[in-house]
Amino acid sequence: MPLYPVYALLFADTGLSTAQIAGLFALWSATGIVLEVPSGVLADMVSRRRMLTVAPLLTGAGFALWTLAPGYPAFALGFVLWGVGGALHSGTLQALVYTELTRVDPSRAGAAPPPGAPAGASGDAPAEPSEWVSTTYARLIGRSRAASAVAILLATALAAPVTALGGYAAAGALSVLAAAACALVGRTFPEHDRPAGSGAGRGSGVRAVLAEVRRAAGAARGVLVEGLGEVGRSAALRRALLLLSVLLAALSLDEFVPLLVRGTGVPTDLVPLYLLPFTAASVAGGWLAGRGGRWTVPVLAATAACQIAGALSGHPAGLLLVAAAFGAAEWAVASAESRLQDGIGDRARATVTSLSGFGGETATVGVFAAYGLGSVWLGAGPLFALAALPYLAVALTLRRRPVGPGR
Repeated sequence: MPLYPVYALLFADTGLSTAQIAGLFALWSATGIVLEVPSGVLADMVSRRRMLTVAPLLTGAGFALWTLAPGYPAFALGFVLWGVGGALHSGTLQALVYTELTRVDPSRAGAAPPPGAPAGASGDAPAEPSEWVSTTYARLIGRSRAASAVAILLATALAAPVTALGGYAAAGALSVLAAAACALVGRTFPEHDRPAGSGAGRGSGVRAVLAEVRRAAGAARGVLVEGLGEVGRSAALRRALLLLSVLLAALSLDEFVPLLVRGTGVPTDLVPLYLLPFTAASVAGGWLAGRGGRWTVPVLAATAACQIAGALSGHPAGLLLVAAAFGAAEWAVASAESRLQDGIGDRARATVTSLSGFGGETATVGVFAAYGLGSVWLGAGPLFALAALPYLAVALTLRRRPVGPGR
């Protein structure tokens, strides 16, 4: 999406202050906070593939608003639509991929669950994950993030000539088309049928509709209780959720990277080109996910050091260190997601996964608010340096008490 690497500049060039831009990002995250868990519950009740199809269409509608009516109201509504789309996607993709992997796990050949039963279902407790499922999931999710980063890399490379020739309007139009293409890709995901409802309330008339609504509400409560119960029973699961939320919040600072780049003296029309190392680092981090998990602590410590040193350098060359930090963080997030999935049962998998998104979005609002407030006194460099401290906190926590299934 060519609009992605330049939309922060679009906001600034429309006349918005840094604090107003941070406020838009906070609205984006707040939308995700409100809808994150409900959308996860929904994904445990309806077709996850269908949700992955609808999500990018909402995001594309937001981009269309930015393109056709640039201004604070349209930017705000666009972020709400993007937030809804993100909530429908968050947790849903991870749950679909992990569940389908358990169905094709070669180590469980001949011991598949009965037809229609959720893979790995064995009462309320999740089945012990096989090494193949855990490793394959981490690699697939990591590589999907890498593929996404490659797409961003191409969009970033295109952003400079596209905006030079057609301005922000051309970048927005291509981004809307890209969102539509994402919806088509979502339709291609494999998905086995999951248990259907009891069929209560089927029929016509007001009473039948009300009965169906009550049935759906009861099912939603059951899924939510199941998910919260899993988290409540497992200290390891709670730690995994917390650490993943912190990493996601720290990575959310990538929304301000264009401002960091321009703050080093790079001309606006060249900013997209200076974003290429960030995307390349994210590709490398995602592609290497599932490997070297035992090095998580030193990698996170190095991540913090690189981001601090690069951000405080104030020189374009220092951006390479910040890019390396973002790539390492992408690797760490994919590894943390794999550890989280290993401890979840399938019946409420999307719900529990959405709790990490909820925690990440909640912390992200704090990051955006702190960045907006801090921008009154500090430039982008010092703010990025301060934002590296959560990586150190996670590294220290993991060193004292590793996170993993059954721990």
